Amino acid sequence: MTVEAASAMVARPEQSTLGQKFRMRRSAHIRRMIDTIHAEKGSCRIIDLGGTEHYWRLFETSYLASKNVSITLVNPLPDASVSHMFTHLQADACDVAQAPDNSYDLVHSNSTVEHVGDWSRMKAFAGEIRRLAPRYYIQTPYFWFPYEPHFRLPFFHWLPRSTRVHLQHRFTLGHRQRRKTIDEAVLSIEEVRLLDLAQFRFLFPDARIIKERVFPFTKSLIATKG
Repeated sequence: MTVEAASAMVARPEQSTLGQKFRMRRSAHIRRMIDTIHAEKGSCRIIDLGGTEHYWRLFETSYLASKNVSITLVNPLPDASVSHMFTHLQADACDVAQAPDNSYDLVHSNSTVEHVGDWSRMKAFAGEIRRLAPRYYIQTPYFWFPYEPHFRLPFFHWLPRSTRVHLQHRFTLGHRQRRKTIDEAVLSIEEVRLLDLAQFRFLFPDARIIKERVFPFTKSLIATKG
């Protein structure tokens, strides 16, 4: 993940009430995985690629403590923990060379794979997920959902690339401030690459794919293993 991507992810796309409801619903999947791991091992070591301590407020501290959960947050920018439960690891999520194979119980990643770069980096990211733990939980917004959650515009991601660059150069779009130069606008547009179902299945062929729906539309995709 680039520094540009990491900076953009400080403001996550789903901070609305609706987004929070979806996150709470997703947390049930993660709790079941944590419960299973704790029942087997008496503890649960999680590595969160692109994660933040704020995200884990979905879970009561008492619950995480009762399951002996420890969480390593991987980001390219340095950070410091405010809780002993968290460790910050400054690293590229596509190449976490500091971590040996299967050194964690669960890999978690929420709205990160679409930020890591081009297809080759997405494949590297998926490979690291499978390498780092026997279980994983990966979520990403869906390309064919009509509302783009980063730029907060309907159909924005379906527009021609040149149109998206032009709009980003002229206007503030959602969490993305107006870019002063064409170069900055291009980088902003290229930093988000939403995935469709076939691409997501290719990246995580050993996973169960869950479609998160809003009425008839699939909003997000979730890959779980274990």
